[in-house]
Amino acid sequence: MIRKGRPLSDSGRHPDGPRDAANGSPDSGDPFDPFESFESFDAHDHAAGRGTQRRRSVSAAASSSQKFSALDSTSPSEATYTRSRRQPGEAKPGQSDEDDNRKSQRPVRSLKARALGYLSRREYSRAELARKLKPYVEETDSLDTVLDSLEAENWLSDSRFAESLVHRRASRLGTSRILGELKQHALNPALVEEASAQLRETELARAQAVWRKKFGELPQTPAERAKQARFLASRGFSGATIGKILKGIDDMWDGD
Repeated sequence: MIRKGRPLSDSGRHPDGPRDAANGSPDSGDPFDPFESFESFDAHDHAAGRGTQRRRSVSAAASSSQKFSALDSTSPSEATYTRSRRQPGEAKPGQSDEDDNRKSQRPVRSLKARALGYLSRREYSRAELARKLKPYVEETDSLDTVLDSLEAENWLSDSRFAESLVHRRASRLGTSRILGELKQHALNPALVEEASAQLRETELARAQAVWRKKFGELPQTPAERAKQARFLASRGFSGATIGKILKGIDDMWDGD
């Protein structure tokens, strides 16, 4: 049932004006009136159990405003990428120390063991292997002694190296190019002369194979002839061999 109350006057909540002490005025200190005039809204909320919630909401709003202001003052790139990125090729923090520790724990390879590692991959000349090992020579090592030991044990052989190099280069290069490479390794002149005789016997056949793979047709103009001649000469074939191929004398040679 709804009760109709009298309208409040302009002077207060009571139609007749402020209530007196006997009727529960503010001066009377009525403990049953939660809306006493001297109380603030916060006090009322605290009495109603809402003070803590209000303070929490206010502190949360202040914290949010501080975060947004910090984001506004920071550039987008700084706000997005908070961690520093490593530059290309830069090691991770502490990685260099770990690598140093691992290297220090590895057993030091002897000069002969290092030489055997090279020789297990391919043939080396004595001069080439000496250049490879020179940066690793210690005070207690003797490079010549190691090389002599490898030759005595047949691990190192200039003869096998010459045969290997000729075999690897013969299908693509002429005699002069291959002989020039052999001479760079300071081989015995007898080995170089032996390789030279072998290469000259097969130079025309080897030049034919290279020319057919690259061109396959005789030149029809002086410009084409010059182009084919320059190519064969750059591969190290002799002028006599180039002339035979470009003049078509190779067919007569094959018939013989």
